[in-house]
Amino acid sequence: MSKKIRILMIEDHPEFRETVAFVLNKSEDIELVSQFGNAELALRSLQDPKQDNDIDIILLDLNLPGISGLEAIRWIKDYNPKSKIIVLSQSDAEADVLSAIQSGATGYLLKASTMDQIKQGIRNVYAGGATLDPGLAKFVLHTLQAKLPKNKVITVELSKREHQVLELIAEGLPQKEVGKKLKISSYTVTDHLKSIYEKLQVQNAPQAISKAYRTGIFKTDE
Repeated sequence: MSKKIRILMIEDHPEFRETVAFVLNKSEDIELVSQFGNAELALRSLQDPKQDNDIDIILLDLNLPGISGLEAIRWIKDYNPKSKIIVLSQSDAEADVLSAIQSGATGYLLKASTMDQIKQGIRNVYAGGATLDPGLAKFVLHTLQAKLPKNKVITVELSKREHQVLELIAEGLPQKEVGKKLKISSYTVTDHLKSIYEKLQVQNAPQAISKAYRTGIFKTDE
């Protein structure tokens, strides 16, 4: 069997944490390695060389006692830069969503998501993609468009297929639906996204979309 996706969860509500833990631990390809009720304990563990900190993805709540989730992102990136972060929060506030993405989160899901959506989000991020709650995708895109300067040009060129993939991701489509629309496999979509991130020197889909508008790869309305 292939390596399981190793998860660390930071969530202060025991009931929700237990529910997510139960579902993840029943998954054949996902393993919840550790869980914490606050960021301080999690960060202490991530700094401890005696701990098993080979973590692929960190599920992170934002509204935590003590150090907030947003504050924790910066420390996590310092202590465990290989781990990717998926925010799992009740908050759909513009400031929280954009701050999390800009700080380096690779995904943002609402706690109202189904457990299947959470598991699929984990798999997407592990495969090199990103995950964003469908209800937030277009809102994030429109907000970024409104804030971006226009008429800047970049010399980086995306292939026709890469351009199509990024446009559909920008519309809020999950990778599986992008594949169906373009009649390619989800694995091929993931490969295109990896190439896009490398060319644009970004870490995730929201950052790629932002840079595409900021630099002229995507055209904004005048």
